[in-house]
Amino acid sequence: MQVEAKHATEYGGRLADPSEATQVKLMLRQHMRDLGKIQSFERKAVYKRKALPLYETWITEVLNNQSGVQDDVLMYLMLWSFDAGIYAQGLDIAAYALKHNLIMPSNQSRTTGCAVAEEVADRAKEAYTAKKPIPLDILQRTMSLIEHEDMPDKVRGELHKWLGYSLRDNGFPQPALCELLRALELNDRSGVKADINQLEKILSAQNRVDD
Repeated sequence: MQVEAKHATEYGGRLADPSEATQVKLMLRQHMRDLGKIQSFERKAVYKRKALPLYETWITEVLNNQSGVQDDVLMYLMLWSFDAGIYAQGLDIAAYALKHNLIMPSNQSRTTGCAVAEEVADRAKEAYTAKKPIPLDILQRTMSLIEHEDMPDKVRGELHKWLGYSLRDNGFPQPALCELLRALELNDRSGVKADINQLEKILSAQNRVDD
């Protein structure tokens, strides 16, 4: 793996170990030490966004090889990708991890499916609040990936909620209503009742016009 010199110097340095896997592991360890010194979640996300390109070649090689070997480094980089807003890369790793039944690192109590759903839903909430919503296709792909995964109902419900909001805001009221109804079914405190009522009124009005 060739690490671009100026980036490597700023974010931990190029490691001389001849083993690529060891090099990546040591580089991640250094980056995690650096992150431990940062208190701001926003600044942590910025750091991860700048550091992640150092791992791109290695990530691509792992995903292309499809070895399916448990890899904690890869799982951390999946979480980093979500934190950094690099959602497509995070979901590429998630698809690989779920296909090969990779588990989360030992300091994570969540299943992989739960982690993927929860991380994307959390980022969707933050992005929606900041008026910079996550693209609809990212939420749809996430839902497709975790469809058959076991997780707490509340976690799954949150993903349905934010997918519903995205569908609504992209002009798909009927599918949006279905997602929000599912969110409410999974968690009656999901906070979507008013949105459901609003969508039902919109759809009712559309039906009257069509008639």
